[in-house]
Amino acid sequence: MIQLDLRGTPCPINFVRTKMKLEQMDAGELLEVWLDAGEPIEQVPDSLKMAGYTIDNITPSQDYFILQVHS
Repeated sequence: MIQLDLRGTPCPINFVRTKMKLEQMDAGELLEVWLDAGEPIEQVPDSLKMAGYTIDNITPSQDYFILQVHS
């Protein structure tokens, strides 16, 4: 599993960085993305779904969310 910490990264940059990382990964690898509450966790999963990715899990943590998606 690869982790990508995007806390403090605004939209749409966090989506762009997530998509770029997924494109660099081998098919089927798991990416764990750390996103802030609010707009990032509301927008990034929907944008990834529209781009054809499958969201495996979204887990709330202390002050951020953990998004898991396969490449």
